[in-house]
Amino acid sequence: MAFFFRTAPSDARQGQVVAAILKEKGHKSIAISYTNNDYGKGLADSIETNFKSVGGKVTINASHEDGKGDYGAEVAALAQAGGDILVVAGYIDQGGKGIIQAALDTGAYDSFLLPDGMIGDSLPKAIGSDLNGSIGTAPGTDSPGAAKFKEMATAADVNVGPFVPESYDAAALIILAMQSSGATSSQIFKSRVMEVANWPGTKIYPGELAKALRILKNGGDIDYVGGSAVELIGGGESAGNYAEYLVKGGAFTITGYR
Repeated sequence: MAFFFRTAPSDARQGQVVAAILKEKGHKSIAISYTNNDYGKGLADSIETNFKSVGGKVTINASHEDGKGDYGAEVAALAQAGGDILVVAGYIDQGGKGIIQAALDTGAYDSFLLPDGMIGDSLPKAIGSDLNGSIGTAPGTDSPGAAKFKEMATAADVNVGPFVPESYDAAALIILAMQSSGATSSQIFKSRVMEVANWPGTKIYPGELAKALRILKNGGDIDYVGGSAVELIGGGESAGNYAEYLVKGGAFTITGYR
């Protein structure tokens, strides 16, 4: 039994979603710039593999370092390689933002696809109207639980950005697995995580932890749905739900779910 479970979908899943969106929007070639760490490289490679599998061409897949003041050299290489759109797998307040700004300043690219690390209100505010029309992806769902979680977060003055519902759900699953097993040791309660996360059982939504604890205490079964429509597969991997974004009017707006 696994010790590691995740409520956030993997980069492998995001690569599939990104490739599907790019193909549907008619992009035949892309350039990729990624932050030089395991997250950036893993995501960039997943996007490249999946985009090629649907017939697309990747002109360049190159890293960038965070914290630099000038990204002219990186953007020059991206521009020389070409591509219909630039995929920036970086961070919203680091090199990813720098790459976008340099690409716009030089006219290298005017259209961007932004994975989860680049989704947030601060980016369109920093870049301005030139970012309008760019697209993106981040974990998200339009399930009833997601709506309930948003209501709760709004009431508590919490901003629901990427991975916030997934973080809530991860903590909830730990609590529920402890109750189900009657133990606080991960060596023991690990065996109950899949059981409380999946069918069969009473569906549990955000704000219903007390209800779930009572059911488990009385020997019943629960199916924790939470704020991210949790469904664990394999050895504890998230089945994966993603929101599709469009930058419009200087803000990220959700246009659909996958």
